[in-house]
Amino acid sequence: MSENQWQDEIYRVLKSHDVRHIAYVPDAGHSAAIKLAEADNEMTSLVLTTEEEGIGYLAGVHLGGQRGALLIQSSGVGNCINTLALNQMARIPLLMVVTMRGDWAEFNPWQNPMGQATETVLRSMGVLTWRADAPQDVVPLLNGAAGMAFNGDQACALLLGQRLIGEKKWVK
Repeated sequence: MSENQWQDEIYRVLKSHDVRHIAYVPDAGHSAAIKLAEADNEMTSLVLTTEEEGIGYLAGVHLGGQRGALLIQSSGVGNCINTLALNQMARIPLLMVVTMRGDWAEFNPWQNPMGQATETVLRSMGVLTWRADAPQDVVPLLNGAAGMAFNGDQACALLLGQRLIGEKKWVK
């Protein structure tokens, strides 16, 4: 798999699991999947004001008989903590794809606290997590997470490490 091909593959994996809704806060790491979703007449893409809105939206999508995924950055996981109880208590499936910040080679120290806590916070709220740091890991891990979320009514998250996404540079 080429260096950035994994970004398009995220969208293809979601489609293969019959995901019809993508809720997201704009993020460069998710830009390929977002653009593909917006161009697809069978896909609804919803721009969120804040990440926790996506959890309620996707719960409604599930209750309406469809599937969705939440595309967010690790800094937004902190906004979701209380809302994640909905999925745990009601056993509503939730699939999250989380681009990591506060990870390897982070230039912005404000990203570090939540970036370092993301996986622990998700697990503490009952979310099953996996981490991809290499392009060849993305498809199998996302397939597995989607299967567990949608077939087992689980909350699952694939964390996309900063080494996978690439080092961000401060531009003045």
